[in-house]
Amino acid sequence: MSAPRTALDHTVDIETPELVLVSYTIAGVGSRAYAALIDYCICLVAFVALIVVMLTIAGGVQPAIGRSGPYAFALLILWQFAVLWGYYVLWEALADGQTPGKKRLGLRVVRDGGHSVTFGASAVRNLVRILDMQPGFTYAVGLTSLVVSRTGKRLGDMAAGTLVVREALVTQPAVLATAAPAGDAPPPQSALTDEELTVLARFVERRGDLPPARRDALASQLEARLAHALRDVPGNGALARLVRLHAQELDARSRGAAARGATGARRERHAIVATRSPRWVEFSSRLAAAQRAGLASMSEDQVREFVAEYREVASDLARLRTATGGGTSDELFYLGRLVSSAHNLLYRRRALPLETIARTLFVAAPREVRRSWRPILLAALLLFLPGTISYLAVVRHPEVAPIFIPPAMLDRAEDGVRRAREGEGYITDPQLFRPVMASRIIANNVQISFAAFAMGMTAGIGTILVLVLNGVSLGGVLGLYASKGILALIVAFVAPHGVLELTAICIAGGAGLLLGSALVVPGARTRRRALVENGRRAIQLIAAAALLLLVAGLLEGFVSPIEWWPLAWKLTVSALTAIALYAYLRSGTSRPSAAPAEAPAAPAAPVDLLTLAQERQSAPRALSSR
Repeated sequence: MSAPRTALDHTVDIETPELVLVSYTIAGVGSRAYAALIDYCICLVAFVALIVVMLTIAGGVQPAIGRSGPYAFALLILWQFAVLWGYYVLWEALADGQTPGKKRLGLRVVRDGGHSVTFGASAVRNLVRILDMQPGFTYAVGLTSLVVSRTGKRLGDMAAGTLVVREALVTQPAVLATAAPAGDAPPPQSALTDEELTVLARFVERRGDLPPARRDALASQLEARLAHALRDVPGNGALARLVRLHAQELDARSRGAAARGATGARRERHAIVATRSPRWVEFSSRLAAAQRAGLASMSEDQVREFVAEYREVASDLARLRTATGGGTSDELFYLGRLVSSAHNLLYRRRALPLETIARTLFVAAPREVRRSWRPILLAALLLFLPGTISYLAVVRHPEVAPIFIPPAMLDRAEDGVRRAREGEGYITDPQLFRPVMASRIIANNVQISFAAFAMGMTAGIGTILVLVLNGVSLGGVLGLYASKGILALIVAFVAPHGVLELTAICIAGGAGLLLGSALVVPGARTRRRALVENGRRAIQLIAAAALLLLVAGLLEGFVSPIEWWPLAWKLTVSALTAIALYAYLRSGTSRPSAAPAEAPAAPAAPVDLLTLAQERQSAPRALSSR
């Protein structure tokens, strides 16, 4: 696929570890929206396909529907949640920044340093999507951010430190196609400056579209302006001589002639193109093949040759940048695309191993919880302090309960008086439908934790509101039951899962406050850097919160509703969860420092590309190469 440069292209310069500056073209709003539409269609097909499979299976096992139906519905709920939140995170992490939609449009998510997106960065940018899609599902916030941001970033990209770039190779400019091989006769002297040649080329290209009178007038003006170069150019009339001069100049430049008046390094520009462009075209073909098949398809010798050619082309790019003196040219644009595409291929991460997931959940995440105790403590205060106030307010003045407690909860409390008198539980034990209840609880609670995290991008204001409102609701409901003398009824239901669930909410709130603090009090860091660094830390807190909510949801669905369990048994379960929580949060304290789940961007220093490429060659295939 070709990607011709236009005046509307936005680019960003990134320095590679080889100390070479490359330019990436930022993906536009239109291409990103088109890619998103493709991905949405895939998600919809995946969801509908599961429903069809379930209905087909159900039709073949009709007698077993009564027993297996709830598990099927639970699976459907979890599958919907997985498609909604897992599709983008997993594709971008495992397929090196490309969902199927992005791959179709030649787009890729990369980190700000040009390196491959990691699992943590993908999770951050996609969980903040909750805020980007507001209001509702209009994506007005995200689209506004894309338009305003110089580098085309939505809020998720800002938090994750990522870019969405166009990676398609460009069609080689004509000067490369006609470049003479090295060893020809010395190039003739160029008679025009680069600026003069640009003006002449525009006229020659457009002359057929101009009215005759306008064309002749412009030809006369150019003839007078370029008189010094037209002295020895034969031809009848100004137009014919200008066309011949243009052809002579292109031939001279393609053979390495320096522009008239060029000094210093600028004199080398066309010589570099003339002598090196055949190698660039050859490398372009090899790169296209490597992108299709992956480095794993190459032998060790082929990888070695590819790395050597990449180094040479990167060196040519550095020389050409110097020779153009900070200006732009088709050759520079073309070569920059080659280097950036090869850079992405060589620095792609291998597929995420299960060991890394386990280390993140059971070592890095608990360690980050301990490290971030201050924002987590603040989140706990924002949750429990309003909860305590609302609890006392309802206990002392029950008439205020309807102000902030939903009518459905008021009706449940009224029915709770009867249930407590008759020895029933807080809710009717669903038994057969426990799997559905557990899956709905897990999906809902995890999404709330995602929202608390994402709202940190509002400078923490949204996170504070989520915590305070949940605290007021929780305290008000407990106060309502206490005012009716049936507090034990709801405590018996909440006790088995409450410790884990409330702790997870505080951890998720701490993640949002950590994100917000980067915008409000970045310290000695820039806000951009603070946001990315705190985002890496916060996503580990969300991993811990999600794990706790998974266990809490299972307890709330399968244990909490059991009516015949006495309060003492459920309090025992609560105590056991507290002990397990303590053990989990203390995990990893005696181990040596493990590699963080989210590695920082590579420093701008030379690296052993051959070793890196060979590692990629032997790594497991990612989704994009299957």
